[in-house]
Amino acid sequence: MASPESERNQDSDNKPPTEGSDESRRNILRIALGIGVFLLVGGIGAVAKSLISPGAQAAGGGTTTSGTETTQSSASQGGTLPPPATPGFPVILVANLNDLEADNPITFNYPLEETPNILVKLGQQAEGGVGPQNDIVAFSQICQHLGCIYAFQKSGSSPSCDSSYTASGPVGYCCCHGSVYDLLSGAKVVGGPAPRPQPQVILSLDSSTGNIYATGMTSPTIFGYNTGSNDVSSDLQGGTLVS
Repeated sequence: MASPESERNQDSDNKPPTEGSDESRRNILRIALGIGVFLLVGGIGAVAKSLISPGAQAAGGGTTTSGTETTQSSASQGGTLPPPATPGFPVILVANLNDLEADNPITFNYPLEETPNILVKLGQQAEGGVGPQNDIVAFSQICQHLGCIYAFQKSGSSPSCDSSYTASGPVGYCCCHGSVYDLLSGAKVVGGPAPRPQPQVILSLDSSTGNIYATGMTSPTIFGYNTGSNDVSSDLQGGTLVS
């Protein structure tokens, strides 16, 4: 026969749970459910971030692609675009002082994608030049005679098309008909049939970064664009502006 004390213990075990214990269990369940939802949402967000534009972080490095060349944007180099020197003309980054070597020209298109130019560090002061020595100049590379593309010749060199000619200074030499442009003197004609000098690209140097920008063109117009006119707005027509 069970004692009175054991009967009381059995009665206590068989009693239904109190209201307070039910509320505690519900609170624990709510907390567990909230933590589960938080972890689930965070996991989904992380996966979605990795799937959407996986190259976004790499693209944030400040590089832009234009045509076939990839160059750093002016913003990523810490530069500030200067105003255009000629109204309506685009302003583009062409080179940096650290990229240039004397008598080693580079080519670029300006102000249209269809109009090539040549930029060169001549190693001596030149008309319209920029840089510490005022020796960096740029000109349209389309010959003013019949529209051929001429090439740079450093002092003392001869073009492959004419070994009998030796440049007395840095010049542009056109192998089509022998036109010669003196790049120290605003690309004036010093030989051959060209009737006028080459249009010069107006350059602007950001001394804080070494960036060199094209900001306009001088007259006459580029060959094939109202040829021989002094209205340089014609250089902006009949093609696609560079950007």
